[in-house]
Amino acid sequence: MKHHHEKISVSPVQNFLLNLLLIITVFWFLFRFVIGAMTAPNADMSPNINPRDFLLYDRLEQNFHAQDVIALMKNNTVYLGRIVAVGGDTVNITDTDQLVINKNIVSEPKIYSSTPRYDGFLHYPVKLKQNEFFILADSRNGSEDSRYYGTVHKNEILGKIMLVIRRNNL
Repeated sequence: MKHHHEKISVSPVQNFLLNLLLIITVFWFLFRFVIGAMTAPNADMSPNINPRDFLLYDRLEQNFHAQDVIALMKNNTVYLGRIVAVGGDTVNITDTDQLVINKNIVSEPKIYSSTPRYDGFLHYPVKLKQNEFFILADSRNGSEDSRYYGTVHKNEILGKIMLVIRRNNL
């Protein structure tokens, strides 16, 4: 019994289209499940991240730490912010606009303004539960962050920012 193996011929155009389809599928998968992309919506993270800067974030990251910059969804709005406290921490903002975590005044070399308390939103001190985070924007005056929308639960975090591409007059 003889077996005839017919060779399937693929034209260069078909080969290109198959490869293109594969590349598109891989990118779709990456950007749907692994990597998130967004532009910075406002100046809340200035000067470290400026409005319209292009950002990539890691959707798979699950271990978040103080000083991580994250993208999060709160009240159907996407925000950027810096984690300043994690589950188990106690956060206070003093009458003199100082951030205090676990009774220690926090020194933040990358932050260029004091941290005013917003009246009428949270009652301080705030004790964070497991998988709860306190997020502050880097530009502390008038920015919307945990002082405004409250603590952030882990399932509200979209991902950890891993790349910032500056958009200077593009």
